[in-house]
Parts: sequence; C-alpha cells; structure tokens
Amino acid sequence: MKRAMGATKKVLVALSGGVDSSVCVYLLKQKGYDVAGVVLKMSPAHDQTVRDAQEAADALGIHLYIKDMSEAFSSCVVDYFVREYQNGRTPNPCVVCNPTVKFKALVDAADEYGYDYVATGHYADLIERDGEVLLARGECKQRDQSYMLYRLTQRELTRLMFPLNHMDKQQVRAIAEEAKLPCAKKPDSQEICFIPDNNYAKYIVERTGAVPEEGDFISPEGEVCGKHKGIIHYTIGQRKHLGIALGRPVFVKRIDPVENRIYLADAGQEYYSRAVVRDVTVTTGKPLEPCHVQVKIRSVAPLAGAAVTPLPDKKAEVVFDSPQRAVAKGQSIVFYTPEEIVIGGGFVEEVEE
Repeated sequence: MKRAMGATKKVLVALSGGVDSSVCVYLLKQKGYDVAGVVLKMSPAHDQTVRDAQEAADALGIHLYIKDMSEAFSSCVVDYFVREYQNGRTPNPCVVCNPTVKFKALVDAADEYGYDYVATGHYADLIERDGEVLLARGECKQRDQSYMLYRLTQRELTRLMFPLNHMDKQQVRAIAEEAKLPCAKKPDSQEICFIPDNNYAKYIVERTGAVPEEGDFISPEGEVCGKHKGIIHYTIGQRKHLGIALGRPVFVKRIDPVENRIYLADAGQEYYSRAVVRDVTVTTGKPLEPCHVQVKIRSVAPLAGAAVTPLPDKKAEVVFDSPQRAVAKGQSIVFYTPEEIVIGGGFVEEVEE
C-alpha cells in the first residue's frame, strides 16, 4: 500500500532489533518519513529484545520509546495460552496478542507521541478501497503473515504500514547488510516469544504449579493402549513422541480434558469435512455474510475452498470443499476472498468428519 507523503509524515516503527523491523526503519527513513521506534516489553523473556531494539535504534539514529506491556500480555495472552492447553485445545498466542495487546499498544503509542502511522516488519499487504483498509496476503507467499493478523480492526489497519510486503527475506537481509545494520545476520525469532526454549509444557507447569496428570491413550479400536504424561504435552495431529507401539503409525485424533484421555486414530482418519468457529471477527466490522471463500486452517496450510455460513452468537459453520487434515480446536480458520483479501475468521470450536 502506498501512503501519500504530502507534508512529512511521522511513522512509529515496532522495533525489536531484528532484521525485519530494523530494515523497516531504514526504508522509511530513505523515503523521507520522520521515524521513531517503539519496543514493547511483554515478559521477562523480552529483556533482550529491549536491549536489541536500543542497539538498532542507536545504529539507525532514531529515538526509541519503551512501553511495558507485561501486565496486559500476561492477562490477555499468557493466561489464555495456558488455559487452552489445559482444556485440550491448541492455542495460537500471536493471533490473540496482535489485536488485544501488540497492535492496540502500537496505535495507542502513536496517538500518545503524535505519530501518523505505525509500521511493522510483517509480511502482508494493505489495500485501500472505498474508504476502508483491507488486509491481504503478502506478495511473498512463503512468509505471508496475514493469518496471524486477521483479527485486526479498522482502528489498526487504517494506521498501518507494512514496508516489507514487496520483498522476500533474502532481499531484506541484503538491505540490512548493505546498510551495515547490527542485525544483518541475526536469526529469525523463535516461535513462542515468551518461551525462549519453546518448551511450552515445562512453562505451563512452572507458571501454574500444577503437575500434569497421567491418563489413558485410547487406541483406534477403542481400547486402552498406554499412558500419556498429561494432555498439555500433546496436540491434534501429533504423530511423534507418543510412546505408543501398536505396530503401525497412529496420531492424536481427539483430546478429552474431562476424562483426561487422548484418542488415537490410524492414518487417513485425520480429515474433517466441517467445522464450527466461534468469536468470529470481520476486518471491516460489517456482519459476516454467507459466502464461498478460500480458507486457511493454520498459518502454514495452503488455501482451501469452503462454504461459510454465519450462525448466532458470533459463530460460523465452515464446510470444506474437500476434507482438511488435523483441524484443531483452538486454532483459527481464516477466510479469504478470491483476491486473497482477508474477510475475517474465528477459533475452531467443533469439528466433524
């Protein structure tokens, strides 16, 4: 999306010290924008992020604001993350953090400090149409992050800039090296920003003090076939590290938090034809209409055709054109137009074969 310059516009960049956000600052300065950075301290694991952001800001010659969002992040994101695993669902913390903490805080900071726009290093597109700003898949499909942003509203979208949308990671790193930025060879960030070692089960135990209770694995034939080490250690579709020897490959089909049981199934039985999603949001704020769309059932899944029908209480039925593998409760299904513009989406509540 192109923003008209006119008088010099002020842009506040979400700066982590990583290559993507640092290159955002560099590109915007090259285009003549008045740029500053802001780093959000979300948890104790983000202390290094704050230090890296300050190093990047110093190298780029910009002011850095530091916002402590740890309280909101703990209550809105971490508590949700823990609760979902304890209830046998598969959470996606970024999907929840982006609208409730991260982008809300960025827009609030822009208002507080007097900036016209907010920029981030996300790989996604923004399209202005009929007075609205629409979110769309990024040009680099391998790095597209629109799935993670689907719950943003017009309050955020109308203020956003994604300077990296027209690039791939190789190009971004090349710019960082040419500009001699300290982050040029810095590796990409880990999957869960507040759990540096990605051992989420250990993190949940340490946070709650609750030791996971062992329970039964149930075979595809309906028989007890072993003991699991606690439902927080497993996700829908998981095949590895089950510790089950049935003489054939099996995977996690269903997790029952009430009975503390994990149901297994044979290969070929992991496909679903229908799902119901809850807490549906639409990026324009308009009511969801019945439609045939493309959907993503997880961030790295390919687009798939589906019919979407609104239901009461902010729910929607999703009937897939062809069955989809390992549709997991707690994950999001995101709806796209044929132009790959995000309509909205919701969290998976029910699945049906």
